[in-house]
Amino acid sequence: MSADWGPVIIAVGLFILLSPGLLFQLPSRTRVIEFGNMCTSGIAILIHAVIYFCIITILIIAIGIHIHIE
Repeated sequence: MSADWGPVIIAVGLFILLSPGLLFQLPSRTRVIEFGNMCTSGIAILIHAVIYFCIITILIIAIGIHIHIE
C-alpha cells in the first residue's frame, strides 16, 4: 500500500511560492505588484491566501494530482 503524496507536495510548494514578499507581493504598499521586497501587509496576506486556496483547489480537487510513493 502506498501513500498519496501529491497534495502534500503541491501544498508545500505553493506555500513557499506564494508567501507574500518572497517572490512577489500583490498588492504592495507603493505599487500594485512588487517583486522580492520581503515586506508584507494584512491585505497582501489575505490576497495571497485567496490565490493559494484557488490554485490548490483546482490542482487537487478538480484536476486530481496524485503522486504515489512506495
